[in-house]
Amino acid sequence: MFTGFSRTADGWQWCNAREGDPDFGNFIGIFAGKRPGGGGRRGGWGRMFEQGDLKLVVLKLLEEKPRHGYEIIKALEEKTSGMYSPSPGAVYPTLTLLEELGYARAVDEGAGRKIYEITDEGRKHLAEHRTAADDVFERVSHVAGAGVELFGELASAFGALGRAAFKTASKSRGDRDLLKKVRDIIERAEHDIETLG
Repeated sequence: MFTGFSRTADGWQWCNAREGDPDFGNFIGIFAGKRPGGGGRRGGWGRMFEQGDLKLVVLKLLEEKPRHGYEIIKALEEKTSGMYSPSPGAVYPTLTLLEELGYARAVDEGAGRKIYEITDEGRKHLAEHRTAADDVFERVSHVAGAGVELFGELASAFGALGRAAFKTASKSRGDRDLLKKVRDIIERAEHDIETLG
């Protein structure tokens, strides 16, 4: 469980969130001593992929060669230089979805092991979305190229911002004007950062 802020239709809200919650990608959590998305292991600086991206990433990996679910996890870990390791709880449901859509098929190898391969329909879907898939892999390579050290510095600065916001919010004694000022600062920072890229 993480405590922090979540972006909603009404703006930023103070809340708790769990990894796997549908809106976890909109969540800023820095107060539980565990980075969102990190699963207590390696990297993970929140959501690596936008909605639907993981589906394209997995298809592109299956286009290279048939893979087991754990091989997909390892391949993504390698492509991000260890900075991102998707959880089985993200990869296996994506594989199931791809099967249901007819984009991939599972071949039973016995002993409960399945290897996944792309179908002709999956190749067609990937070809139709090639630009989006390539953009995702370019973004992943930029993240990996930036290096762990730089992302560590960003995470540290992000944590300091969160702690300052949390400290001020917890001392506000319900002062809505003060809380609105904190929210406005965070939203301005978000806007300024988004205009950079």
